[in-house]
Amino acid sequence: MARKKHALLLFSKPPIAGMVKTRLTLERGGIFSEEQAAEFFKRSLYDVTELGMWALADLEAENAALLERDPLADEIVYDLYVSTTPAENVQVMKDFYDAIGPWPREIHYLVDNGATFDDHFDDAFKQIFDLGYESVVSIGGDIPTLPRTHITQAFAWLDYFTSLGTPGFVQAPCQECGTSLVGFSYNTPIDNQGVYYNLDGVAALDAYMEKIKEKDIPSAFLSPVSDIDEGTDLAHAVSCLRAIELAAKHQPDLYVAKRVLAWVDFMGIRIATPPNENHDPRQYIDK
Repeated sequence: MARKKHALLLFSKPPIAGMVKTRLTLERGGIFSEEQAAEFFKRSLYDVTELGMWALADLEAENAALLERDPLADEIVYDLYVSTTPAENVQVMKDFYDAIGPWPREIHYLVDNGATFDDHFDDAFKQIFDLGYESVVSIGGDIPTLPRTHITQAFAWLDYFTSLGTPGFVQAPCQECGTSLVGFSYNTPIDNQGVYYNLDGVAALDAYMEKIKEKDIPSAFLSPVSDIDEGTDLAHAVSCLRAIELAAKHQPDLYVAKRVLAWVDFMGIRIATPPNENHDPRQYIDK
């Protein structure tokens, strides 16, 4: 029996006013003050962190059941890492999480370094792989509608590709040709260079696809999950969260981002669209 380790990486800035979600602020055409935008992101980060912990608990329960059936199977450990920068922000992040603790599992912290976002992302992955982890799945803190099954499926796909002897890649797009989830194994021949810091105008999702095709890397595609940068993103997310809240009564595997929803209610945010005056004269269209 072997003991294997996998990591869920939350790549995030601290929720400090003026540093996060600035496109939601009044100064950038949004509806929030800098403090309100930071509060929204804090609530979202709390919810996404808890969502991730639930997913890791699901994976551990699955492995425990396998070990009960087959004591010779591999024991698998799943850990949660939060990566931020610069170094002084680690304590800020710890204080932020401890403010509503204790959490149901330990949070490990990293400082990512580099000149570009790509460098920082690569550095965080490398640090975790250097600690002996088999694979890393990374998510952001601004995706409270993320299904927790995306996380469990991402690790399952990476384990499957490894079992075939062809380490792979998994991703879920966001709504703007970027990514909401990215994962690969320690020996997958891929990095993040030229993906997010691309001077040729190639979108992040397409940049990953170019790398996959070039190295013939097996990949898995999970359904898109919207992150929240603009006001329209927020409106979409709130509507989806309302639907998730209702559906969770009948779908117990759904995670309800209660902190975000409570804040939306506190702020009195309501989603509205202009009246639809585009009549559909079907009697003419159908002819």
